[in-house]
Amino acid sequence: MKVLKFGGTSVASSERIRHVADLITANDEPKIVVLSAMAGTTNTLVEISRQLVLKHRHEALTLLTKLKHKYEVETKALYPNKASYDRSWTVVNETFFFLEQLCYSDNFTLYDEKKILARGELLSTAMMLGHLADRGIKAVGLPALEYMRTDKNAEPDLPYVREALTKLLARQDEHVKLFITEGYICRNAFGDVDNLQRGGSDYTATIVGSVLKADEIQIWTDIDGMHNNDPRVVDQTEPVRTLRFEEAQELAYFGAKILHPTCIVPAAASSVPVRLLNTLAPEAPGTLISTATDRNKIKAVAAKDDLVQVRIRSNHQLTPYSFMGKIFAALEHHRVAVDMISSTEVAVSFALESSRLTDALLDELNPLGALSVERDLITVCVVGDLVAENVGFEAQILDALADIPVYMVAYGGSSYNMTILIKASEKRQALKALSSHLFVSK
Repeated sequence: MKVLKFGGTSVASSERIRHVADLITANDEPKIVVLSAMAGTTNTLVEISRQLVLKHRHEALTLLTKLKHKYEVETKALYPNKASYDRSWTVVNETFFFLEQLCYSDNFTLYDEKKILARGELLSTAMMLGHLADRGIKAVGLPALEYMRTDKNAEPDLPYVREALTKLLARQDEHVKLFITEGYICRNAFGDVDNLQRGGSDYTATIVGSVLKADEIQIWTDIDGMHNNDPRVVDQTEPVRTLRFEEAQELAYFGAKILHPTCIVPAAASSVPVRLLNTLAPEAPGTLISTATDRNKIKAVAAKDDLVQVRIRSNHQLTPYSFMGKIFAALEHHRVAVDMISSTEVAVSFALESSRLTDALLDELNPLGALSVERDLITVCVVGDLVAENVGFEAQILDALADIPVYMVAYGGSSYNMTILIKASEKRQALKALSSHLFVSK
């Protein structure tokens, strides 16, 4: 069994839906296909919800009418046969009728908002199932709301998902090899419609692949795998062919947009390989993420924007361990994760997302010593086989940044990354310098 996930751009139109249908029916291997909402749909549904919260019913209905027209156009293009179109449009139109009813509700709640956001994935799976049936291909829908659930902490309830999904599959015809399911959506611990938030449909795919111990999880996007640098900044980038789970997670956390770091965790826990593939170039090898990788090699560079640095120098009224303890206690109290940290007995410096630096956190830290804040920073993360025995990689990285002011360096927290804190204005120069030093000349 393989699990294949297709994102919003992969199902963005009737033409793309046909193309995905070709890909998933190219062989008879058993597979579960996870679909995102059609590109642009979720953003529109979010805006409709926002307008309803503001009690702007007319604006919400205007947005909904435009969205409905878009789906009517794509449904007609997908089903040129009138009978097939009528059958499919009946299903799609029921969804829009449901959304219209919510727009007329006088008491719009957070629960209603979650129900609205779930409609995007329900629409894309309905359209795909209808198209496959129209082509005479037997496929079965696996409703995500029947097996995907989060616990009281809004984390995936993996034991529940494993049991519910296994039972759901056991009820299906043993001759069926193709299953279609929704990404992103789920039920929460109270049974209400909800969503996975972080990682969206990618998270659904890796959870499903993990609990079923699939042979492989495939994440299909419009990019040929994970690149060794940001192609929006650096002209010469190449896909990284192999990554360890740990390397992929570091890259995802520190700025590689193709995959959310949370998504790696379930696959890594079950050692299920994840392959990143390009819907528009299905013959390209993409990136394979697994337990194996090339040794003695720097793999990629990623940058994370919009960070701040906090420096605290002890006022010597606390012992070194109390000083450190109170800093970490303050971070825990405000539920703040730091991206990197450097410390001595008398001073601590750490970087975090600027949105997490609140006045309340600063007020708690301020009595501990002299405090200063540096803003408009980014982290540049270099990922690869950076064990201490691989002498020379650290020097290559820092040599590439010799002309750039460095505010902090983090190395040794794992064997897979070295992270450098620099000014945001130096991002382009830093990424290009690292690319030319680490990759172009190799």
